[in-house]
Amino acid sequence: MSIQDKLKSLGITLPPVSVPAAAYVPFVQTGNLVFLSGHIAKKDGKPWVGQLGANMTTEEGKQAARAIAIDLLGTLNAAIGNLDKVKRIVKVMSLVNSTGSFTEQHLVTNGASEFFAEVFGAQKGAHARSAFGVAQIPFGACVEIELIAEVE
Repeated sequence: MSIQDKLKSLGITLPPVSVPAAAYVPFVQTGNLVFLSGHIAKKDGKPWVGQLGANMTTEEGKQAARAIAIDLLGTLNAAIGNLDKVKRIVKVMSLVNSTGSFTEQHLVTNGASEFFAEVFGAQKGAHARSAFGVAQIPFGACVEIELIAEVE
């Protein structure tokens, strides 16, 4: 099954590449690696505002991370033209807008990690990762994630 067919079976339509909000590009490819700039969580087309541990639950954060993963795949698809060219999701870095006492950033980030494994399979979707709690993210978004993928 192609990745596009897999996404279709999940009821997912990939979004177009978002216009950068500052002085950067959405992706850079060097050799077989594609680096995607950080994508913030969006809900109904607007920044998904919130802070984990204050006004958002871990489960809501996990849903936000999954939504970002879908956006990231839209950008990756634009970068390489076909997601079947992905050899492996290499690295995910997640920034979670959270209070000083919130300690479940890793569980929030699972929303993206589990999605990549679901779409690409356990082998190609498994990746190295970091999950950080931060004081704030642009636009007050609850989560921001960047990605590195290896492609054919």
